[in-house]
Amino acid sequence: GGVAIYLGFVFSLLLFLPFQSYLYFFLFVITMLLALGLVDDLWVTTPAQKFLGQMIAAASFLITGFSLKEVFLSSLGNSLLSFFWILSVVNAFNLVDVMDGLATLLAISATFSFLVFAFLFNVSPPVIVLLSSFLGSLIAFFWYNKPSAQIYLGDAGALFIGGFLAVTPFFFDWGFHSFNGFLVPCIVLAIPLLESFSLIVIRTYKGKLFYYGSPDHYCLYLTAKGWSKNEILFFSGLVAFVLFAFSYFVAFGQLNIQQIVTISVAGFFFMLLFIFSSFFSRHSSTKSVAFCRERVAKSK
Repeated sequence: GGVAIYLGFVFSLLLFLPFQSYLYFFLFVITMLLALGLVDDLWVTTPAQKFLGQMIAAASFLITGFSLKEVFLSSLGNSLLSFFWILSVVNAFNLVDVMDGLATLLAISATFSFLVFAFLFNVSPPVIVLLSSFLGSLIAFFWYNKPSAQIYLGDAGALFIGGFLAVTPFFFDWGFHSFNGFLVPCIVLAIPLLESFSLIVIRTYKGKLFYYGSPDHYCLYLTAKGWSKNEILFFSGLVAFVLFAFSYFVAFGQLNIQQIVTISVAGFFFMLLFIFSSFFSRHSSTKSVAFCRERVAKSK
């Protein structure tokens, strides 16, 4: 599946992208990530080997000039922060790819958000072509990846998508309109990043190594509580849209840092409340149905 997205993406670039050396460097490194995932799909690699490959790809991005534009720390500190960001997003999409269509839908939402900001920020046309080509290939793939999926991303697709979306924010000058604009990529990619963070916390709490699989993903939790895959996709897409709207106000300086923190915390707890209230209502409904069936069986 990842190879299918990659081929559609590259074919579009060859047709429409004017030659820009820095973009071809970008294409070369994300091809490395695709190859790394493909090796893991065909011949199983160890977590250490996989992580080493990701580190080499992240370092390659930095060497070819893809890093944060805003200087928060020293040059070295900025590079380390960029390195950590790339690894975090790459692994976040690798972790969230556990249900038909979920990682693809989240990637579509994030790419669409970045494409809108590309127009609003008046970034260079090659970047718009890059994002448009990627978005088109994702949408085409989603048709076959939605429930019940006919094709899957695999590690090749998850690493390729994660690498693309990790580096995309480096094409923007987020601090041009607002000092807090650098938070926009974190907000746009909040769902996979929070999924990754929560898995690390939960697995560590359970005494498990965080890089080994477990049924603690939010989509598997909701599935176990009676949600259908389509309901989970709709819920995830709705949250992604709300995050995009939130990021717009942050990007253009209409919210200060105190308001951003307050809204973020309130939104997080509202989402938890929604999930748990839905769980209890479904759980009660399921118990009622089971009780009725038991009474009918006894009466017969």
